[in-house]
Amino acid sequence: MKPVRMSLLCAAAIALALPAFAQSPAKAQEMAIKYRQAAFTLMGAHFGALAAMAKGKVPFDAKVATDNANLAVQLSRLPFSHFIPGSDKGHTAALPKIWTEKDKFEAKAKTMQDAMVKVDEAAKAGNLEAFKSAVGETGKACKSCHDDYRKES
Repeated sequence: MKPVRMSLLCAAAIALALPAFAQSPAKAQEMAIKYRQAAFTLMGAHFGALAAMAKGKVPFDAKVATDNANLAVQLSRLPFSHFIPGSDKGHTAALPKIWTEKDKFEAKAKTMQDAMVKVDEAAKAGNLEAFKSAVGETGKACKSCHDDYRKES
């Protein structure tokens, strides 16, 4: 009798779980949006600290710059795998053409990531002029992608 009960219990558990599985694509899309927004927010916070140094709003500190640049480099790699199909809907500033121009979008992401690495290298070297230049190039890369693929707020 135990195998029959166990089979019934398993069948009941599966039946109860089916509605949750049916909702999982929408939940996955919602979570993808939240994840990439969080990654962009954190990257922006660390890059903002770097931009403030590059603009002379705060004194250049090679250690602080290196710490922020290293984090910004790592964070720059996170959001792009979360532009999954269907995540163009919902609470997002992402324009739908991200999914129709995937190659162009990914190329812009790579340009920004490569520029962010140069910020990190300049910060580690303590070279203020190279740092300022790299921050400027990274800012241009960010703006280029925002101009093409982000809804205006």
